[in-house]
Amino acid sequence: MGIVKISEQMHEDLRLASNALSRSINAQAEHWMRIGMLAELHPELDHSALCRLLIRAEQAGGLQLSELSALAAAASVARGKTAVEAGQ
Repeated sequence: MGIVKISEQMHEDLRLASNALSRSINAQAEHWMRIGMLAELHPELDHSALCRLLIRAEQAGGLQLSELSALAAAASVARGKTAVEAGQ
């Protein structure tokens, strides 16, 4: 475990969000980091798709980044098929 230095403003934002969402400050920071990391790796997925991806990963026992990326790629393909089918 390491120490990450963040600005006072970010810490305050974390404190507010963690209280509102009934998470610890550390859990809120980890959530934002997971979402941000996945959003950068898979910009084609929206927030809702990323959250569904994390839920599926948790149901599978928690997945590593490479496994999450494979799930995200599959989700992206599935979303593309859905969009194509909707256009037909």
